[in-house]
Amino acid sequence: MQNYYCPTKILMGAGVHAQAAQIVKMLGAERVLIIADGALLESEVFSGITQVLDEDNIGWALFTEVEQDPSDTTVEKALAVCQDNKSSALIALGGGSAIDVAKAVGILMTNGGRIHDYEGIRKFEVKPLPLVAVPTTAGTGSEVSGSCVITDSTRHLKMSIRHAELNPASVALLDPLAVKTLPAHVAMHAGMDAFVHAFESYISLNANPITDAMNLHALELLSSNLLPFVANRSNEEAALNMLCSSSLAGMAFGITGLGNVHCISRFIGAYFHLSHGLSNALCLPHVAEFNRIAVQEKYARLAETFGCDVRGLPVRDAAVHTVRFIQQLCADLDVPPRLREVGVQKEKFEEIAKLCLEANYNRWNPRYTSQADFLRTLNEAY
Repeated sequence: MQNYYCPTKILMGAGVHAQAAQIVKMLGAERVLIIADGALLESEVFSGITQVLDEDNIGWALFTEVEQDPSDTTVEKALAVCQDNKSSALIALGGGSAIDVAKAVGILMTNGGRIHDYEGIRKFEVKPLPLVAVPTTAGTGSEVSGSCVITDSTRHLKMSIRHAELNPASVALLDPLAVKTLPAHVAMHAGMDAFVHAFESYISLNANPITDAMNLHALELLSSNLLPFVANRSNEEAALNMLCSSSLAGMAFGITGLGNVHCISRFIGAYFHLSHGLSNALCLPHVAEFNRIAVQEKYARLAETFGCDVRGLPVRDAAVHTVRFIQQLCADLDVPPRLREVGVQKEKFEEIAKLCLEANYNRWNPRYTSQADFLRTLNEAY
């Protein structure tokens, strides 16, 4: 038995951020907490949102202490601001980190406790505060996904809090103006995150025809827009296509789960303080090759989606073109070819391989992966 569900209302287009106040009023809120990346305070989008809130007499408070891979401590600080302001809705302006912090605050405002209490799947049942998400990176899909990731500062591990029905934002505003100030390397990391979301969701053991359609179109958009977007973030057409593809993947992977790329990068990123998108990009070519024999027909379909000429080729040979496309895409984006080049230490591999097996991504990854398989993949990527 399969299912699909996404509760987020999506508005898209240049300048759509100006509808933020109207949406907050529609949600019944008179006071709102804005959780934003501090680097965006001088941006056109931030000033536009605060201006319309002021014009509609909606009280707002601001929290900007959001770091990469946000911690439980950050969530507690933001929660205190939300409580002091008596906010009844949230606006997240930023990448996945800002949106994830807002999600966590929304959960705690209505469910109480600590965010640690909700690690896992469907660990809370009270609807969080309404959230309006304005993504400023095209990658995480957090605005529509049923998950948020918060780092446990004591265990030095990332906690995944998942609820397909209650954790997505209430409304997502996909505005290409919100991503045009991204540095090129951040655009690349985010774009590769979106690519991996769609790719792993498509080949997941839990995929279904609806998620397949969403992921295939996401990958078609990503394969043709990622390079132009990284080259010029002011390209509004490419930017909107990237935002849409990120959301499409986000709407799918919350249903299907992800695979070994995310499994390995989860621990690589936590141990060596690498961005999530870069960790994914580093692992992708090696995991893609490992999984190829388990899903050759889907790989062959992807090769066509990526524009590879596979006419008349047997499925097995066509599938190889998907791996080659991924390798070339990473090369074009200057993704470092080896883990050692970004400071990863081989001495941690045994421990990471053990953690990967215990994380049980074999629920979703198309090829069963033993601890020895994880270790071998890590060594090949090193």
